[in-house]
Amino acid sequence: EGELRVDVYQKNNNLIVKSTIAGAKPEDLDISVNNEILTIRGKRESDENVADNEYLHRECYWGNFSRSIILPCEIQKGRIKAIIKKGVLTVILPKATKKKEIKVKELGD
Repeated sequence: EGELRVDVYQKNNNLIVKSTIAGAKPEDLDISVNNEILTIRGKRESDENVADNEYLHRECYWGNFSRSIILPCEIQKGRIKAIIKKGVLTVILPKATKKKEIKVKELGD
């Protein structure tokens, strides 16, 4: 299984994960978040069958791929979006708002 290369960055209140997935169909992708780990799985299929001995140079990966990324903060799981445009997958993960801690005065006996 091939490993997917990704860019991960933050913008405004979102984590953004981008990856080139040219050759993968949207229906062949599985994107999930479990225990603050984003996992992207899929497959790319070549349009033609080429025997190994016919290749002069081979760099493109065809077949199954996956990538798991530990997210650096909590996210709003119900608001995750995935977009594919021009062979680039963009996953937008809205950050969860941090709850403010409220200090309570100590009470004497």
